[in-house]
Parts: sequence; structure tokens; C-alpha cells
Amino acid sequence: MADGASSSGAASASGPGGGGGGESVVIDYGRRRTACGYCRSTGQTSISHGLWANSLRADDYQALLDRGWRRSGCFLYKPEMERTCCPQYTIRLKANDFICSKEQGRVLKKMQRFLDGELDPQVGSPQNKTSPTKHSLAEPMNMPVSKISKTLTNDFQAAKCPNLFEEDEFISCLSSKINEAVGMSFQVGTLGSDVQLPKAVVKTVKPQLKKKVGGASQDKKVGEAVQDLLYTCNISFQIVAEIRRALPKEKDANHNEVVADISPNSIAEKLAMTMECHGDIAGLAVKACNGHLNFYSVTNQTKQNKTSIIVSTHAPDKSSSSKQSSVNKNTVRVPQKRRKLEIKMRRSHFDPEEFALYQRYQTKVHKEKKVSESSYKRFLVDTPIVFVPPRSGDNTVPPCGFGSFHQQYRIDGKLVAVGVVDILPKCLSSKYLFWDPDFAFLSLGKYTALKEIDWVKTTQEHCPNLQYYYLGYYIHSCNKMRYKAAYRPSELLCPVRFEWVCYDSAKRLLDKSLYSVLSDFAQIQDEMPQPQNSHLDTELSKNDNCESPIDEDDEDLSYDDSDMMVDEEMVRSESNTDVMEDCSSIIDFENVMMDLNGSRVKYKDLLGVVGRIERRHLEQLERQLSKYVKVVGKELSDRMVYSL
Repeated sequence: MADGASSSGAASASGPGGGGGGESVVIDYGRRRTACGYCRSTGQTSISHGLWANSLRADDYQALLDRGWRRSGCFLYKPEMERTCCPQYTIRLKANDFICSKEQGRVLKKMQRFLDGELDPQVGSPQNKTSPTKHSLAEPMNMPVSKISKTLTNDFQAAKCPNLFEEDEFISCLSSKINEAVGMSFQVGTLGSDVQLPKAVVKTVKPQLKKKVGGASQDKKVGEAVQDLLYTCNISFQIVAEIRRALPKEKDANHNEVVADISPNSIAEKLAMTMECHGDIAGLAVKACNGHLNFYSVTNQTKQNKTSIIVSTHAPDKSSSSKQSSVNKNTVRVPQKRRKLEIKMRRSHFDPEEFALYQRYQTKVHKEKKVSESSYKRFLVDTPIVFVPPRSGDNTVPPCGFGSFHQQYRIDGKLVAVGVVDILPKCLSSKYLFWDPDFAFLSLGKYTALKEIDWVKTTQEHCPNLQYYYLGYYIHSCNKMRYKAAYRPSELLCPVRFEWVCYDSAKRLLDKSLYSVLSDFAQIQDEMPQPQNSHLDTELSKNDNCESPIDEDDEDLSYDDSDMMVDEEMVRSESNTDVMEDCSSIIDFENVMMDLNGSRVKYKDLLGVVGRIERRHLEQLERQLSKYVKVVGKELSDRMVYSL
């Protein structure tokens, strides 16, 4: 197949104008019902509108995105928001307004350290993760203090060479350890299928708060450990709140009794005990105190001169700086050869090297048993978007042109990630990402998203209209998809008026109802209750040094991982197209352009061209066109060609 060619693209001509050339040809509108890949429903609860596209102008697909549509290969779909089980809101970000969070900044720093040769490729790799161990809620929770001795894995090589790792990196590792402990303590199904366990947020404790948070003596005694409170985490409160929210009417009496006994303090004690059994963090002790997990630095005076493994995680005072310097001289790391990162944008076409990487990714990360070349092509290679090449002196088209592309990421020539994107008149639209499982420690999902935002910023200098980064769908009912809002300040598309609403305003509506007319936020803003935080949370938020880390597997779902399910299921359910439902309002479809054996005919001229049509067939066609115009919009339906 030629570079950039689509196996099913019907048009390839390009013409004047920023929107692209050729014409948009769509066929077979219908409603589809499938099982939901987000809530894992057993029935066909996911309901969406669907269209196949033979060809699609870039500006037409941009207009469809701004009405809530997405594509999977050559299939276009739009959730029926009022009826589907998990409403999906289009989310976008204006690139020049993007505010990089500390968590996202850590991802960029981690990649830079890896490229500079300062980061061990083994750090954070899947092979080093502890295998989950089953624990029951009925187990005793009587372990208030648990010392976590010395590092046994590469996750905390900072303990041996503190100059290589900043405190933010250590906090991120500590959050990951807590998340592992939560996973070990509360296995899937233990608390019920509806419970979504939160992610840990570790916060640095300011000196003036240490007595309030409390727990350990600050007095130094000869031969005993001196404890200084450094970090705290309130995940136990979040777990209790989630349990009570998700299981208010559990019928199982035994389960009810267990849930009733759960308190933030008991869960904190449970997590402290689990971390003792399975965690290894140098120089820290963990204590459950009033429902919080508190972490203390521990320096044992009798052993201080015998080992250099225990390292204080806070800045040393002047009196100890010379001793610390002498220790570091023996642990200086020899600089490694720098690595080279290359990012290239290539037009969508089948590449055996990319397919091999996709196979590894799907089988190792998503545990798929079989990945076929045909499904890969149908999902990520085929595209209906007509390519528009760049033109000299034209600032309406970016240097790469408009169309569908695969953005390749190579480190020292090795392909490590591929981002599937669409470049359109107003945006870069992210569709999917797959990456090398051996490089999971680099958080490539987050890194590539940040690079795509940078691409929009850079391209906007040449093409001023291309300002936005589209992240796909935001699903408030699915915790694994909420992370998209971390790319701030983002906007959600109102499903009724198709207006963009800032996420913070939209969230207050979605907290009350998963389906909301988001553009109504101004009318009911005063009715919304303000969130309440504990005194400790309020104080700690002023010194928030760490955001909630995103699990790499969760992050991949951001690139519409369920698109594969949509693509395959839509094909199989095509015969179940629902077009018999009457529309509640009168829709003007007289000017819909139709394709009849290669000729273009407006619906109002149809009878004059083909002659008499049986009434039942005409009524069925009118119902289909009425629904088509309603979900696509009159302007687009008059411009695109509808093929029978």
C-alpha cells in the first residue's frame, strides 16, 4: 500500500481552502447498541449513532468533532447521551493556555534524565512490581507502626545515590507503593463491583503542622530511632467514602457487617501492616494516625556509622553536610552515554514495524490473546479523511498537511511508541497510543500527550487557526477516564447546544447527574453545594507537592481503548440498525445531498429523478434522513453526500 493511502478511502483529490479537497461521502446511518467497555455491563447498554464514511473532508470531520462525533477507522459514532449507560463528553484543551502540573513536569524530567543517561531503565519497570497478595477485610488491623527497612529493589536507588533523584520523584514512588498496598489489601470484588478504589496523594507536612498531625516523638534518645514527620496521605478517608457511596443498599448481611466496621483508622492500620509485609522504603517508618498514613524519617544513632543505605529524605543541616559529602564521593555514578529521541509525523499507512509493536502492546498490556493484521488496519490505519498537502505561503494548512498520521517516537533508532492522530483545521485530535512495554517506566502515555500539546503550540505559529488539542471523550462515570481533566484548563462539549464549557463548571453538574446539559451551568450555579474538606486537608493543600499519579494502564484507556470494541461490535450489529423510530420534531431534510449511482441529487428532487417510490419505502427513507440531519446538523447534512 502506498504511503498514506487508506484501504477504503474513496477520494484523494485536494482542492483549495483550509478544509481540504474532494467531498465527504457517508453511508448507512443507524443506531447501534452494544455492551459497554467502561462499566462492563452484561447487556447492550451502550447506545450510539453510527455512520460509515467513504471519504471525509478535514473541515467536515472537524465540524463532526464539534458535535460530539469520533471515528474508529472509517466508522463514525456519537453516543446517544440521554440513553447510553456511560455518557461521553468531547474534551479539548487550548494549547497555549495549558498549565503543566507538577506530576506532568515530573514525567518530562524523568524522560530527560533517561535521555541524559542518569536513569536506570530498570527503575519502575513491570518486572520489579510486587505481585498482589490476597488479603481479607476480616484480617486483624492491629499494626499501628511498621518500619520499612532498606531498599531491596531498584525502585528506590535514590537511597544509594540521593543526588540523582529529587524529592518529587521520591513522593511519586511513595504514592505508587501506597497504591500497591491498596490493591493488595482490597482485591477486586471484595468490596463489591461498584467500588472504584482511589489513587493515593502523598503530601509534604509543613513544620507548623507536625504537632497537629502528630504521632511520633521528636525527642532524640541515645540508641533509639529519632522520628521526624515528613509526609502524610489521607487515602483511607477516600476509600471509606467510596465504599459508603457505592454500597448504600447491599443486601448481604455479612457484607454489611464488615462494611459497617470499616473506618479510616482501621483502613490506615491495614495499609500500614500491608506496607510492612510487602514494601521497602529506605529510612522511613509508616504509622496509622487518626485515619492518616504518616511517614517518618528514621535515623538509628547506633548504626549510623556502619551503613550508608539509610538516607534522610529532607535537607541535611550544616553540621552533617561534610559527612554526607564524604558518603556521596563513594557513590558517585559514572555518566552514561546520552540517548537520542526522535519524533516523526508520518501519514497513516501500514508499517510492519508499527504492527509488531502494536501486537506486543496489546498482548502484554491489555492481555489480548490474538491480534490480527486486518483488525489493526481497520482500527488504526484505515481513514476516510482526505489528505490535504501543505502549500507554500499558505498559513491555513500546517507543514504536515491535514489528514490522519502516525507520530513515531524512537530512542536511539528503536521504535518505542506510536501516537495515532488526526490533524484538522482547528486541532490535533488524539485517537490512540501504543508503546513498548519495556519502556513503561517512562510513562509514555503522559509524555506523548505533553509532546502533542507542544506540537500544537509550535504549529500554531505557522497555522494560527490550529489552536486546540482534543483528547477524545471524558467519561465522568468511569474513574479511569477522569484523568483527562488533569490537562488543564480543559473544556467539555455541551451535548445539546454544542457549546464549550470549562471543566470546573461542568464537573459540578456531572457530580449530580452523569447526563447534564452542561451549558446550563450558569443558571444553577448558585444551587450547587460547595465541597467540604477536613481541617488537615485544607492546611495540607496549601503545600501540595504531589498530585495523584496516573496508573499507566489506566492512562492508555484515554486514547479511546474502547474504540477497538466499538469498531468490531458496530460491524457485527450493523443489521440491527434502528431507523424505525419516529422523530418527535419536524426536521428539514429537503436539501440533503444524496448519491444515486454516482449522481448527486437533493432529496427534494428525488421523485423527479427516479419516478414513483412505494410509500412504505419513502417513509422509511424519510425517517432515516430525519434522524441523520438531527444528529449531524443541517449545515453538514446539506454539504456532505449521503449514499444509499
